[in-house]
Amino acid sequence: MPIAAHNGSPALSVVLATPDRYQTIRGTVRHLRAQSICAQIELVIVAPSAASLDLVEQELAGFCRHRVVEAGAIRSVGSANALGVRHASAPVVALAEDHVFPAPDWAEALLKAHVKVVAAVGPVIRNANPQKRISWADLLISYGPWLDPAPAGPVDFLPGHNSSYKRSLLLEYGERLETMMEAETVLHWDLRGRGYELYLEPAAKIAHSNFARLGSYLPAQFLSGRMFAATRVQGGGWPVAKRLLYAFASPLIPLVRLARILRNMSRPGRPLHQALRVLPELLLGLSADALGQMLGYALGAGNAREKLVQLEFHRYRHA
Repeated sequence: MPIAAHNGSPALSVVLATPDRYQTIRGTVRHLRAQSICAQIELVIVAPSAASLDLVEQELAGFCRHRVVEAGAIRSVGSANALGVRHASAPVVALAEDHVFPAPDWAEALLKAHVKVVAAVGPVIRNANPQKRISWADLLISYGPWLDPAPAGPVDFLPGHNSSYKRSLLLEYGERLETMMEAETVLHWDLRGRGYELYLEPAAKIAHSNFARLGSYLPAQFLSGRMFAATRVQGGGWPVAKRLLYAFASPLIPLVRLARILRNMSRPGRPLHQALRVLPELLLGLSADALGQMLGYALGAGNAREKLVQLEFHRYRHA
C-alpha cells in the first residue's frame, strides 16, 4: 500500500511551475487530477503571482489541497522547483512540468517505492511526440537511461525535473538547494555520495514532450550542457585546474555519450532502430551539449539559466 495521508494531510506534494498563467499547466493538471490517489496529493503551483494566474478552482477540487506560491518573474526552473519544495507539506515531493503527462497510477507507484529506504524515486519515460526525428534525439540524449521499458532497482541518477524525493533530505541543502536543482544529476550524485539510494520505478510512467525543431533543440542542448557543467563546478567547489582539465576534455563527450546511448538502447524491448535512425541528429545535439559543457567548466553559467527557462515552458511551440 502507498504511504497514506493522515488527518487530511497529503501523502505527496507535486510541484508544478508556470511562468505566466494556469492555462500553461492545464494539461498536466488534468493528468494529475486523473491520478488513482488524487485525494492524497497536494498540488503546489509556483507562479509569478496569484492575481495574474487565472486559476480555475473547480479543476482542482479533487486534490487533497492546492496552494499557489508567488515567485515573481521565474528565471530558472531549478529555483522555481526549490521554492515549491520549501512550501510543500507532504513527506514526499515530486516534480512535474507543463509538457509532461503522468499515467494514472504514476503517483501511487512513486509512493509505494518510497516505502523503501530511498532518497529519491524516478519514473520511466515514453515519447509524447514520437513523430519527429529530432524529438527522438532529444529524448535519447536527455532521458535515454530511463526510457520505458527499464528494470526496477537502484540507479546512479534519475530523470531531472521529473523525479520524487524525501522532502526532508532536500531541505537539508538549505541555501544550496536552488543551485543543486539547476542540474539534478549533480544533486543525485551528491545524494549517492552521502550514502543514499536512488530508485527507478517502472510502474511509474510519464509521457514527455521533446524539442522537435532544430532551432530549439540545439540551443537547449547547448544551454543544458553549460548549466550542468557550471552547477557541477559550483556544487563541488572545483579548483581552476580541474575546471580547465574538464573543459579541454569536453570534445570527447559526444563519443562517450553516444556509446552510452547505443548501449542503453540495446536493452531488450528498446527501439534501437530509433537511435540508429537519428544518428546525425544525435551527434549534432551531443556536440552542442559538449560545447556548452566546455564553456560551463571554463567560464561558468553566464546567462544560460535565463535563456534556458525561455525554452523550458510552452513546449508546444517547440514540439
